Amino acid sequence: MAGLPADECGDLRRAGKQDHQADQILASPVTGMADGTSTDQDMSTLNRKTSDVTPRPTLGRLPAEAFGTMTLPAIDPEILEGFRSLPDLTGMTSDALDELGIPGAIPGGTLRPTDPKARIVGRALTVLNVARNETPAAAAASGVSLLADVEAHNLAEPGDILVLQGIDLISNMGSILASIARRQGELGAIVDGAVRDVDHSRAIGYPIWSRSVSPITGKWRIRTVAINTDVVICGVKVSPGDVIVADEVGVCVIPRERAREVLDRARKIAASEDIRQHAISAGASIRDVMLRPKQAS
Repeated sequence: MAGLPADECGDLRRAGKQDHQADQILASPVTGMADGTSTDQDMSTLNRKTSDVTPRPTLGRLPAEAFGTMTLPAIDPEILEGFRSLPDLTGMTSDALDELGIPGAIPGGTLRPTDPKARIVGRALTVLNVARNETPAAAAASGVSLLADVEAHNLAEPGDILVLQGIDLISNMGSILASIARRQGELGAIVDGAVRDVDHSRAIGYPIWSRSVSPITGKWRIRTVAINTDVVICGVKVSPGDVIVADEVGVCVIPRERAREVLDRARKIAASEDIRQHAISAGASIRDVMLRPKQAS
């Protein structure tokens, strides 16, 4: 997919038409409250069977083969709520991943959150961006932007998390797409690359975990080549529909098919740590506190 030549990128629009498409998404109705909070009806979308979800038409910014899937697999809301209830979200999830031999943790020092208080759990909606071949000057002279990650936002359901494999030190996301994402009910974004306009994304309550920040626009430097296909974020594979958890400490990727197994292990870790914390408060000896039972495999 990364090898698609520019002339195969479909019916690409000029920059003015692209901005008009973004305006249409911002104006279109989506399920949810105006302040972005979710109702019970909103969250029920995460429990619908994939076959019950009618895919939205694309915006025509990418060819059909650029879309790995038009609808994401459903995740049991109980699993999502179970991860949210962990007292140490990414720490305990990371420990569980380690004990199960699943690579999936990314440090917060690698992907830094724009809002350190943010804490999100949701379903991965993926985007693959690559560098354009021509110079920024030549691209700007053409007037055609090849950024098409708005196609992912167009497919988003409330509770999704954008996961973007992008380009570092060049902005892969700015204020317009952050506003669209928030409007669509997305919980936040994980970006292996740079973003900008972080004051705006913070102000609207759309947290982003990114490798860097940069004022340099990707409009003339980046092209989107795939939506909802496998991507690699800081060395970790992410498939569409995987469970993403993120907080100030970092980001964890849980393969969808092993989400319940990881949650069960994380809950055991949480229970063990709770016992030890109570033992510390009760004055138990350090030796007794540190005798943590080995988790059953």
